[in-house]
Amino acid sequence: MQRLTVLYDAQCSLCVHLRHWLLRQRQLVPLELVPAASDEARRRFPALDHESTLREITVIGDRGQVYRSTAAWIVCLWALAEYRPRAHWLSTPAGQPFAKVTVLAAAKYREITAAPCEGRCELPVAPG
Repeated sequence: MQRLTVLYDAQCSLCVHLRHWLLRQRQLVPLELVPAASDEARRRFPALDHESTLREITVIGDRGQVYRSTAAWIVCLWALAEYRPRAHWLSTPAGQPFAKVTVLAAAKYREITAAPCEGRCELPVAPG
């Protein structure tokens, strides 16, 4: 795998925070972060159900692999230098329950905090 595209909800403060966190990490596999259901996402992945990508994180591999929910988080961690061993553990029978609970907790937090962004979710503007 040479590259992963992460579709995230740009109107969700938690999702935007995690986007920034992912970009600060050393990546073994480059991550491209694209707002879910955006014109760019629709252009790149016309066959995808874009409404569902707003409800759960979706990651697309460079050969068309689609990862959703828990698998998407695990593949994101797998792409990061410091977290690859953790990703391997999370994909084992021992780690899968922990990964699932973590994703469910994040979804619940997102649901509880889904207030309007009021400027907190803005993406940084690239210089130049």
